[in-house]
Amino acid sequence: MSRRILLAVILVAFSVSTHAHDSKTKLEQANDYRHGLYGAIAWNFGPLNAMAQGKIPFDKAEASIRAARLAALTEMLTEAFPEGSAIHGKSEAKAAIWEHRAEFDAVLKKFITKSAALSEGAKTADLEKFKPLVSDTRAVCKECHDKYKED
Repeated sequence: MSRRILLAVILVAFSVSTHAHDSKTKLEQANDYRHGLYGAIAWNFGPLNAMAQGKIPFDKAEASIRAARLAALTEMLTEAFPEGSAIHGKSEAKAAIWEHRAEFDAVLKKFITKSAALSEGAKTADLEKFKPLVSDTRAVCKECHDKYKED
């Protein structure tokens, strides 16, 4: 893992852990952690998606960094959904996550797998191979949002 990726992961974890840590319950902390991860995921996936759609030029170095971060961040989601962490008014997570946990975990695993494949694919300079990897990752995002995120 490159130093930049490690630094990004540490900064996300640090910012979440120092955010009024003592005054919040474990479930509130988990909710904050999840929101921090998804913010970082969106920050990194947005440019990847824009490159794949031709909205910005494809940049192999930038794509590689952002895709590697995405792969690291998605792995961290496995601990971001403890039972009861959907806090009314502060969470967009649907109860279906916990009601159908095995199904949710399968979609999350698919997101992790697609993000890892995107990370590997971004290392090439081949935009035509990169595009479907972004599309596959985006499709899993949509699948999860459709089933498990409040509008």
